Amino acid sequence: MALSSSAKKRLSLAVLISGTGRTLKNLLERIEVGTLGADVRLVIASTSQAKGLQYAEQASIPIQIVERKDHETRETFSTTIFNFCDEADVDYVIFAGYIKLLVIPKEYKNRVLNIHPSLIPAFAGKGYYGDYVHEAVLQYGAKVTGCTVHFVDNEYDHGPVILQKAIDVQETDTVSSLNDRVFELERIAYPEAIQLLTEGRIRVDGRVVRIER
Repeated sequence: MALSSSAKKRLSLAVLISGTGRTLKNLLERIEVGTLGADVRLVIASTSQAKGLQYAEQASIPIQIVERKDHETRETFSTTIFNFCDEADVDYVIFAGYIKLLVIPKEYKNRVLNIHPSLIPAFAGKGYYGDYVHEAVLQYGAKVTGCTVHFVDNEYDHGPVILQKAIDVQETDTVSSLNDRVFELERIAYPEAIQLLTEGRIRVDGRVVRIER
């Protein structure tokens, strides 16, 4: 059983984005007000068209664009990304609306985090991202949904779960309203999970994540 982070350390992060960057924006806001003990050293986008790049530019954070089409294999694509993370000397890599499947190097085991807009293992896996998740929740008739912060491994939405937050699905919910309500949970859950790492309170034992009180 290994401690995932040393106590009271200010973490350095690389944040990976694919779209609007609202999760990146949330993390930067938490850092700015002092409720998240971390620094974003690098933002990597899967496309130069990612709107979230504006937040990195506004904060003067270095940016790298790494596109899958420029790499023959997923392995070389992943190597390029993690080489940039190595150069930035980051403690953790944060998926923030990043939808590409990567090969996680062994030295980054339990150092890559993602947040998924459902209660894993429900409505998770390949093809379940963004509004597709909320649409599936409503079509299934689920009564409860939420978000999951988890470590990333080499499968979609599969790594050890760090924490989850839940809400009731309302009869009046639409895909849009459910998206908005789940994201409000995400805005709390993701910084909370990263702060637990900052405080050295997370231990990983196989697939089980234990949080020290």
